[in-house]
Amino acid sequence: MPRQNYLFTSESVSEGHPDKVCDRVSDSIVDLFLAAEPDARVACETLTTTNLIVLAGEVRGPASITKDIMEETARNAVKAIGYEQDGFHWKTAEVQVHLHEQSADIAQGVDAAGNKDLGAGDQGIMFGYACRETDDLMPAPIHMSHRILRDMAAARHSGERAEFGPDAKSQVTLKYVDGKPVGATSVVVSTQHVDGLSQEDVREMVRPFVVNALPEGWMCQEDEFYVNPTGKFVIGGPDGDAGLTGRKIIVDTYGGAAPHGGGAFSGKDPTKVDRSAAYAARYLAKNVVGAGLSERCTIQLSYAIGVSKPLSVYVDLYGTGNVEEARLEKALQEVMDLSPRGIREHLNLMRPIYERTAAYGHFGRDATADGGFSWERLDLVDALKDACGV
Repeated sequence: MPRQNYLFTSESVSEGHPDKVCDRVSDSIVDLFLAAEPDARVACETLTTTNLIVLAGEVRGPASITKDIMEETARNAVKAIGYEQDGFHWKTAEVQVHLHEQSADIAQGVDAAGNKDLGAGDQGIMFGYACRETDDLMPAPIHMSHRILRDMAAARHSGERAEFGPDAKSQVTLKYVDGKPVGATSVVVSTQHVDGLSQEDVREMVRPFVVNALPEGWMCQEDEFYVNPTGKFVIGGPDGDAGLTGRKIIVDTYGGAAPHGGGAFSGKDPTKVDRSAAYAARYLAKNVVGAGLSERCTIQLSYAIGVSKPLSVYVDLYGTGNVEEARLEKALQEVMDLSPRGIREHLNLMRPIYERTAAYGHFGRDATADGGFSWERLDLVDALKDACGV
């Protein structure tokens, strides 16, 4: 029997965290290419440090997208976050673009030719997860950690809390009783701020964002509420710590509440199954739980580079299901084509919808009219019930 009474913690980082700056820049390049050519290929890694932004990787797309355009795109991404500091400024930072043509060896495995379907862009395993802890079927600790920082960023952008800087982190520890979250035992928030504020000043500025992110009565005790526990936090972002694309994969997904295959999302076009198959796995898991087939669901998919079909489909319902896992594994493949092409077409992924995913989680977001977060739709519920005979 799994444990029913325990503490569990998840963290989030803001859009101005050095690694998230890199994720956003990388995804802005993905969007740039997909807007110009839906079949473009992008694998863009970004490095940031004091007044330096470096882009590297492989692309295949229209020649009209020059290095100057990519540099401008990177600067605009940093500007949108709000970095106008001496040590890191969207206008004055040096931008180096080292993106080159995609390897022909990779292209021949991914592209369709003759009777060969589009293959996976790499080998790997991907996981999707859903549970009934929140309305968006996400684990509660990561949901609340994201909300704290998302609301703080909104207040910073609006000018309501101009004292906040772009760089911030949050961490929420929840108490579980009988397998369900019942309250917070500790909350940690560290946020960059303008000079001249005391630690207590920042604490009281942060407090309402934490209280609003938690259900009524869930706030932790005062001595377990930590704000900027090291004290002063004026120097932040890439000036304070170097950033790299793809270093916050647990923040991006389920906060540690579910397995992770290890592949990052940002900077990759949807032919890369690290991204598209992880989205598909979340989509399927959410629809399984949304259909009432279980209280919790983990789905694993696996792929080989150049091969169009998944090598395996695995389901774990944690003893909460009302259908056999083996039956559900077959049903999932009946209601959705899980080839890389099938995933991209079903979720309409070959479009510029990725820069918005770079902060506050790729999952648990609202699907948008332009196709963003399409993997959060609950439109397979009836098909899954029918396929499972429920």
